[in-house]
Amino acid sequence: MKIVSIRDVEKEPFSHPIFTGPDVTRQLLVPDSKELSVNVVNFGKGVRNKFHSHDSEQVLIVTSGKGIVATEKEERIVTEGDIVLIPPGEKHWHGATRDSDFSHIYVSRLGSALTQLED
Repeated sequence: MKIVSIRDVEKEPFSHPIFTGPDVTRQLLVPDSKELSVNVVNFGKGVRNKFHSHDSEQVLIVTSGKGIVATEKEERIVTEGDIVLIPPGEKHWHGATRDSDFSHIYVSRLGSALTQLED
């Protein structure tokens, strides 16, 4: 068994073309997992990722701030304690509102593919 505290995991810059701005960091929570990718993503105000999909389920657990999770059909405001299940293949994006930073833990199958669907 291994226990990790989010407070003790260093935030590292997370630069990737999928984000709409540079103010994003990541915390690798369980880098030794053989089956799961479990990380915290921290978004600065107004920063989000672009429309994308995954080939496996993705779970988002909101840990702080106010964010938006959107599909082609709806946009939902999410806050600390909310848990989102995104099914495989669903086109979506998530990120911070204009007036709040936003952090969530994401859990997905290790090695699952992400397809960016927006330029």
